[in-house]
Amino acid sequence: MNYEKIILTLLVASSFLATAQETEDTGTFTLSGTVDVYGTTNFTNAPGTPGILIANPENANAFGLGFANTVFAYEKGKAGVVADLAFGPRADDANLAGAINQLYAYYNVSDKVTLTAGQFNTFLGYEVINPSANFNYTVSYLFNAGPFSHTGIKMNYAASEDLSFMLALTNAHALSSADGNAADATQFGAQIGYKGQYLNFISGAIDDASAKDYIFLDYTGGFDLSDSFYVGLNAAYVNSNNDDAGYYGAALYLQNKFSDKFSLGLRPEIFTATSGAGDSSVTAFTVTSNVNLTSNLKFITDLRFDNSDDYIIEAFPTEKSVTALTIAAVYSF
Repeated sequence: MNYEKIILTLLVASSFLATAQETEDTGTFTLSGTVDVYGTTNFTNAPGTPGILIANPENANAFGLGFANTVFAYEKGKAGVVADLAFGPRADDANLAGAINQLYAYYNVSDKVTLTAGQFNTFLGYEVINPSANFNYTVSYLFNAGPFSHTGIKMNYAASEDLSFMLALTNAHALSSADGNAADATQFGAQIGYKGQYLNFISGAIDDASAKDYIFLDYTGGFDLSDSFYVGLNAAYVNSNNDDAGYYGAALYLQNKFSDKFSLGLRPEIFTATSGAGDSSVTAFTVTSNVNLTSNLKFITDLRFDNSDDYIIEAFPTEKSVTALTIAAVYSF
């Protein structure tokens, strides 16, 4: 795939649309994106950082590139399209189709109903692929277990300002554009949202070779306990009886905003992988600071402590405990 031609074509299209918007009402075009880089180290005798979200987290050491993405969005009348192109090691670990993080079209049937078709980021979990939207830079074990994105169709229904529903029919989430789907590996998804609390459900296969009885149950939400203190929660349960596999776990997101420029948070997490051979557990505690240098640029510092008597710390299969320090610069536009 020629990524340079794709980018050039989109840039030319964006220039044309921006010019046309000045002369006549053709719709609304927006351009946004993020770039991040990081430095990381740990206190063992080998490189690596758990939760760094790259293809080879065992190689993470010193300085590294994270994620560069550009989001092109155009809407006219009731319909629109979003093209989210992402590059870099973090994108390579999450994208399903080359440089494409998200690519979908949508149609607003009414003020309450929206239909979407294409590839879109998952509705499960508290964290997302894009680091600019996360408080922590390294990701939780729950998020790392996936899914990251889905390819298919979904319908969103906003019953009121507080209550929403979603239904989805997609490919198995581990299928990329290079994979076949001879086994008809699909998933049915659903979501109920109420006042910022979301209950998510998926049923089906996870890839072309897996059993089709996987069940995903996921809760994501949070509460403002004061003007400055916030508590978020993600809890999930996944299981397949036929594959005798799954996982469950929970993560808390405790965050306090001390000023417009500085926030401090703690993310405690417990994660257990299940199988016929026995369960394996890991705990992780991440202390994170966010420093906003400007409205576009922030520094995220993660001091992370992972512990597992079952030797399932990501990137460290021979260690029972690992401490890692990561400092990332994230720019958004």
